[in-house]
Amino acid sequence: MNEPRILIVAPSWVGDAVISEPLIAQIKEFHVNATIDVFAPSWCLPVYRRMHHIQRVIDNPLAHGEINWRKRKNIAHTLQATNYNQAFVLPNSWKSALVPYLANIPKRTGYTGEARFGLLNDRRALDKQQFPRLVDRFAALAYPAGTAKENIDTTIPVLISDPQNRQRIRESLRLTDTAPVAVFCPGAEYGAAKRWPPEYFAELGQYLLDDGMQIWLVGSAKDRPVTEAIRTALGNPPRVHDIAGQTMLDAAIDLIADACTVVTNDSGLMHIAAAVNVPLIALFGSSSPHYTPPLSPQAQVLYIGPPCSPCFKRECPLKHFCCMRELTPQMVYQKISISSIT
Repeated sequence: MNEPRILIVAPSWVGDAVISEPLIAQIKEFHVNATIDVFAPSWCLPVYRRMHHIQRVIDNPLAHGEINWRKRKNIAHTLQATNYNQAFVLPNSWKSALVPYLANIPKRTGYTGEARFGLLNDRRALDKQQFPRLVDRFAALAYPAGTAKENIDTTIPVLISDPQNRQRIRESLRLTDTAPVAVFCPGAEYGAAKRWPPEYFAELGQYLLDDGMQIWLVGSAKDRPVTEAIRTALGNPPRVHDIAGQTMLDAAIDLIADACTVVTNDSGLMHIAAAVNVPLIALFGSSSPHYTPPLSPQAQVLYIGPPCSPCFKRECPLKHFCCMRELTPQMVYQKISISSIT
């Protein structure tokens, strides 16, 4: 019997892309000789290029919310030539299930989501009580319908770092200091309610500078106002390097893998830090550490959990932002292992 050709329709968030890696590992365990391709938005492609078991990464050119029937049909026609046996559709929208349907992929697996009757023919009902974590929900799709066992033994997501690329990037960014590296990831694409205050990052940064560390501020170009505020609050010292917006995501993966400790909001970079297995402090406020925790034995979650949290809002609806403001720099500093700063 020929082993299957499988297409993964990837989620749109970087963190969710990282979390999908255990599904791919589980598929490969069930079908050792399977060929697995991933259809992903451009900003998630670097994540999938750093995973084991993936043959090809295909750029999904459709913008968020874009229907564009002609473009979808053209994409489906191109994918149809590969003769995929099965597609796993990870986003819950009906639009995400259109391309595999139009490509006539015989088996189309995913959760019911937005009433995807007909578009998916291996459609699963999601039991949120059985699988409260997103990583388990994804991994459960690898099992035949109705057979995924409760509390499945989901593996830890793994991304492959490239030490040679890391050295090239360090040289190009003039990151030549040999002091231990603390990486701060102060951004969060979803909204301000997930971001620890910049002045708190600055206060923590001063503690770490006093301990002899250097600090790299990592993020996208959108995070520059926050990273600049942190560096300014610290007095622009030479051991604080603001590289937000200066690297592509694959470079950020390699730089984060060089850290002795990472302090990050609940973001895609948090999941990347967990997947390259570096010591990590993950700060949760408006979101839930029970739904998308960092999946690494080296990760520590800090979460105050006031009655109003998790609200999953982009901005604090009550204006007090206590879920993050009560999470003090001293609390975070105490959680950073002494082994990370020696």
